[in-house]
Amino acid sequence: MIRITELRLPIDHSPEDLVKKIIQRLKLHAFEVPEFSIFKRSYDARKNVDLAFIYTVDVAVGDEQTILKTFKGDQQIRLTPDTSYHFVTQASAANTERPVVIGFGPCGIFAALVLAQMGFKPIVLERGKPVRERTQDTWGLWRKNRLNPESNVQFGEGGAGTFSDGKLYSQIKDPQFYGRKVLQEFVRAGAPAEILYVAKPHIGTFRLVGVVEKMRQEIIRLGGEIRFVSKVVGFRIEAQAIQAVQLEGGEELLANHVILALGHSARDTFKVLYEAGVFMEAKAFSVGFRIEHPQSVIDRARLGSHLGHPLIGAADYKLVHHAKNGRSVYSFCMCPGGMVVAAASEPHCVVTNGMSQYSRNERNANAGIVVGITPTDFLPANASGSGPVHPLAGIEFQRTLESQAYALGGSTYEAPGQLVGDFLAARPSKEFGAVLPSYQPGVHLTDLSTSLPVYAIEAIREAIPAFEKQIKGFAMADAVLTGVETRTSAPLRITRGTNYQSVNIKGLYPAGEGAGYAGGILSAGVDGIRVAEALALDLVNRR
Repeated sequence: MIRITELRLPIDHSPEDLVKKIIQRLKLHAFEVPEFSIFKRSYDARKNVDLAFIYTVDVAVGDEQTILKTFKGDQQIRLTPDTSYHFVTQASAANTERPVVIGFGPCGIFAALVLAQMGFKPIVLERGKPVRERTQDTWGLWRKNRLNPESNVQFGEGGAGTFSDGKLYSQIKDPQFYGRKVLQEFVRAGAPAEILYVAKPHIGTFRLVGVVEKMRQEIIRLGGEIRFVSKVVGFRIEAQAIQAVQLEGGEELLANHVILALGHSARDTFKVLYEAGVFMEAKAFSVGFRIEHPQSVIDRARLGSHLGHPLIGAADYKLVHHAKNGRSVYSFCMCPGGMVVAAASEPHCVVTNGMSQYSRNERNANAGIVVGITPTDFLPANASGSGPVHPLAGIEFQRTLESQAYALGGSTYEAPGQLVGDFLAARPSKEFGAVLPSYQPGVHLTDLSTSLPVYAIEAIREAIPAFEKQIKGFAMADAVLTGVETRTSAPLRITRGTNYQSVNIKGLYPAGEGAGYAGGILSAGVDGIRVAEALALDLVNRR
């Protein structure tokens, strides 16, 4: 097949118009109607140009070499790369060991799925509940101020990504097209087929629930086993190799190949791994607030005269500012037409995150406005900066901010909040204006200046007016800041080697966000596939 890029058509074009464009671009005869598929579709909504779709298509032609020779040197017409997935091995009857996957978020799901598809019959241990039961527990915090530490936004089937915008795009390098495998498996499980070709695919929370359930059923059909409410509390390591995992309740499960797909909030498991001697190191992450504007303000600023076009939907944004104090401030996990959600997993802590449904039709847009921090920031002000930072120091840094936010919010799981105008003027907020926050169980207005380190407050105060220059209305006085956003990524890395195993414990495979090797649903799924492949090859070679 031949791939054509940069095919531009008016957004209201007909299917026939696309066919004509392909024929024209390849200089085919009018009667030669080619078979083709859309690989990617994005849109150009710049204010000073006509609204248009930009296509990348793969076209079946009779003589590829003649086409390539005709268009030699044309960077927009090339041979279509092979994006299909190829299994690296298959289990045989001699493979009796069942690998263990700890965690059933995006990374764990794809690790288990690929292992099952190769015939290795994985055992999945998930500390939380099945996704629908977990959803009920999550609503318990949002609606009744009642937190279940083992079943919430962070823990349970589907992982933290279930309660998000369901974004399925990433900037990772993916030369083997594993991301395509992730998207195709989502579609097989019931996700809309458009995620295969739209430029910024997303599923949304409620649709993800059904997709995750079907993927679980497929793993079981292939011989895998999913154990919910199965919290790992210990690891038996002998001669620098994993021998077994220990479950709450006393059961020990023998295992020489274990994937750690823990997610970024499994703080107790991180501690157990550290105490067991697994090498890990502190790493950078980001902290900040959620900011909410009317979605109409963002749409107007981003889309101009194209505002309201049904084929475009709610506008998003991506912003970054380098502050005078050396800190970088950027938008994180922007959720068009979404809501800010309570994402705590520990008692007496407040954590925020963003979420959207597939329709993205809620009244507010929200995004994290976060500041990058490094491991040296985890140290107390009077501590020496010599030597490595303790691997678990970032967890304590997060926990301190989250417990302070709980107190600032009134110690009821309401989140502390402040209007942007008051935040910039350094005065407490007393009442809401035109923007009503979406966070449940509620927002308690206060002064957020004590909720983050001084350098973070200074940087965000500088960044918001700078963002106003890019998006008119961003610094509107009635926009709402809700604190705190602390779970942008894991605060540590469980370091692994080129064989994807822990650098000091054989048979232990750190993976995904919790191990510091992914950020978001797509990259976590891709990492799960890579680790599953490495584990499978090791199992086969051990026979």
